[in-house]
Amino acid sequence: MKTRLGITIGDSNGIGIEIILKTFKDNRMLDFCTPVIFGSNEILSQHKKILQIHNVNFNVVRDLKNLKPNKINLLEALKNKADVKIGEKNIDGGDNAINSIDCAIDAYKKNKIDALVTAPINKSSIQKNKSDFIGHTEYLQNNFNGNSLMIMVSEVMKIACLTGHTSLSNVKNYISKENIIENLLILNNSLKKDFGKVKPKIAVLGLNPHAGESGMLGNEEIEIIIPAIDDTKDTGLLVFGPYSADSFFTTKNLSAFDGILAMYHDQGLIPFKTLAFDSGVNFTAGLDIIRTSPVHGTAFEIAGKGLANENSFRQAVFLACEIYKQRKLFIET
Repeated sequence: MKTRLGITIGDSNGIGIEIILKTFKDNRMLDFCTPVIFGSNEILSQHKKILQIHNVNFNVVRDLKNLKPNKINLLEALKNKADVKIGEKNIDGGDNAINSIDCAIDAYKKNKIDALVTAPINKSSIQKNKSDFIGHTEYLQNNFNGNSLMIMVSEVMKIACLTGHTSLSNVKNYISKENIIENLLILNNSLKKDFGKVKPKIAVLGLNPHAGESGMLGNEEIEIIIPAIDDTKDTGLLVFGPYSADSFFTTKNLSAFDGILAMYHDQGLIPFKTLAFDSGVNFTAGLDIIRTSPVHGTAFEIAGKGLANENSFRQAVFLACEIYKQRKLFIET
């Protein structure tokens, strides 16, 4: 059976719906997945009109029992169908985004979909009515089993970050031996279960410039990171490092490792997005849900102008379907 792929619309005033429409106007996408958009026919029709995209039609349903495998299915999921105000950051866009996410989560828990692709959101717009919302990753962890780990995936690297959406001044509070070991175990397990790597090789980046320069530029490598790496080696993992982040991202190094663990958000995402901004995918590992998303944001400044590049979203669709099949294979073997 084709993957039943849930799709959230993201902020309804951003580029999320545009990249969804552009992706699925290619009918070949229906050859390997059955898409289910959690949104509103009225809102998507407004986007189609604004963008002059007329060759995308939906099977509009109010019950997921009525899905059609060779159609783009659209579940009426939004509580309030506010008018679209393209390019505007407002509370309506945030409400539509979270309603879409909540409906998709409910469908996943009821085994109505197999994987989830989320379009970009604006966190501050959602927080106006949901003050505890931090981001997709944290929200999904609160709704599913496991400990989440954000892995950025491209053709040349799979990189995870020890810390996610936290301030740089707070990063030091997460640099612990226990935290590093836990995240290395999640990364190693995901590389095996989700990407089919039998004995993954993982590189660990240092925290300080030049990985601490033998303690001259910081002691975290000596006191925390190296002991964590040594402990994971004792359990049979192939973990190496710590490597100096400023010189690690060469073609030779990237081809030598199946996964990379960076110490904080920007240390990992700056090189990743530099190399793969239009084709990279954000994957939430460690949970009993398969979720991917494009690596870019809502891009309000170009919303409604037909300028959004859908390639990252398309790659997120491909990856979600591939991981669903790989997990089934992993369980069977």
